[in-house]
Amino acid sequence: MQSQKETPGHYYVGIDVGSASVRAALVDGFGTVVAHAEQPIQVWEPQPDHYEQSSADIWAACCSVTKKVVCGVDAGHIRGLGFDATCSLVVLDKHFQPLAVNCEGQNHRNVIMWMDHRAASQVEHINATKHRVLNYVGGAMSVEMQPPKLLWLKENLQESWEKTGYFFDLPDFLSWKATGVTARSLCTVVCKWTYTSDRGWDDSFWKMIGLEDLVKDKYEKIGNHVLSPGEAVGKGLTPEAAKDLGLPEGIAVAASLIDAHAGGLGVIGADVKGHNLPCENQPITSRVAMICGTSSCHMGVSETPIFVPGVWGPYFSAMVPGLWLNEGGQSATGKLIDHVVRGHAAFPELQSKAAASAHSIYTYLNSHLDLIKKSLPVGFLTVDLHVWPDFHGNRSPLTDLTLKGMVVGLTLSRGLDELALIYLATIQAIALGTRHILETMQTAGHDINTLFLCGGLSKNPLFVQMHADITGKPVVLSKEVESVLVGAAILGACASGDFASIQEAMAKMGKIGRVVQPNHEHKRFYDKKYEVFLKLVEHQREYRSIMNSL
Repeated sequence: MQSQKETPGHYYVGIDVGSASVRAALVDGFGTVVAHAEQPIQVWEPQPDHYEQSSADIWAACCSVTKKVVCGVDAGHIRGLGFDATCSLVVLDKHFQPLAVNCEGQNHRNVIMWMDHRAASQVEHINATKHRVLNYVGGAMSVEMQPPKLLWLKENLQESWEKTGYFFDLPDFLSWKATGVTARSLCTVVCKWTYTSDRGWDDSFWKMIGLEDLVKDKYEKIGNHVLSPGEAVGKGLTPEAAKDLGLPEGIAVAASLIDAHAGGLGVIGADVKGHNLPCENQPITSRVAMICGTSSCHMGVSETPIFVPGVWGPYFSAMVPGLWLNEGGQSATGKLIDHVVRGHAAFPELQSKAAASAHSIYTYLNSHLDLIKKSLPVGFLTVDLHVWPDFHGNRSPLTDLTLKGMVVGLTLSRGLDELALIYLATIQAIALGTRHILETMQTAGHDINTLFLCGGLSKNPLFVQMHADITGKPVVLSKEVESVLVGAAILGACASGDFASIQEAMAKMGKIGRVVQPNHEHKRFYDKKYEVFLKLVEHQREYRSIMNSL
């Protein structure tokens, strides 16, 4: 745990449940993280494309890290609590006990993770209906959303399906654990469950896809009480949850957000005056928040609904109240970089040399690239090496989970130089994928001129610079690296009543750290790389068409 507790004022606790760990932060009214802690959580992968977790393990980690960050703080100064989490599916029985989401009957493994792709045939069936709700998810539902997972459970685990009392998105499970109230967040049900802020649930959709039993009980299992993010839930923290978390009973608990949306909240509304940015004196709609961790999400807002092919949304008030949200994304980014680096023959050598220099493996790789570049700009080293990054399918803008990763330009060399080059080419491919998403959003009507980055990958200067150079847009980094936690704390601040609105809290608690400008002299090189990038997917589809003709 890290801590820099200062003069007492009003504090807010933000809890973030990521893919591999739970983090908590104590945040003051100016958006400064004064203490934070982290604890890993377990992930099971019983078979390919199946990823499971335990809600009990997750809640225990939430309690552990929260107790650490509030240790020594006067409880009277803690005003509110906000949660964010991955959009994973939690399954509980009628008595709120965990139910198995696996064929082994292991009830403690009751969470289907967001990145689980087991429901591929179910999402294909859903998309074949062409139902009108699909217009609000870019025209095609993702396997990472909840309806296909629900359908998979009904078709494959009939016993669990019949015993189920409640299906929660993970952020809503956390607010229920804290308050005892089963209300859902508008963010989760709109973005991952097909709820709309004006019409609510669409009975015809659930009946058409074969989940009519959810309609019969008036949606009690998936939520019939919906709150706006940041709205106070129930009567605040229950005595049991207060004891578990080490927080005062009754403090305000906010309706939650999905983790990427919390990151967006933590950065996108920051005051940019004096930084010579194109978004200065422009509406917030000129910005995109990019949350980069295991996967990446690209959050853009608009005053009117914009329908972007292959990009989720538009969702009304799902992140910033009163604005429509479009959400692009890449299913594997940090996970992809890790996969490529750790799977290379030279990884043991990299590990050894990084440890000897007391640097992380990625800091060492960045330094090694500087050594081998000679007179060239670092990015130009990949003139003959190209990567298509969809090793876990394409979320946006092609919405094709069957796409595979590609590498063009390999040689027989297996040394550290080659590892550094494939690492660089992978980062560039992720940035080229971001450019593909942004151009698709702009073609549909968005006017974007500045990127706001947060999440673990935003700590990597090579990743940041490649995104600036390849998109041609300045990148703004938050003063607080833990912007997702700040976003969760903003929810708690709003629930407490200390701020009149989410927008006011965003402006007060979101702070700019550093600005990275694109190197426009490299534009022609990256334009050519982008041409090659788009050709790669064309070729993949061509050879698949040939093989499918067998």
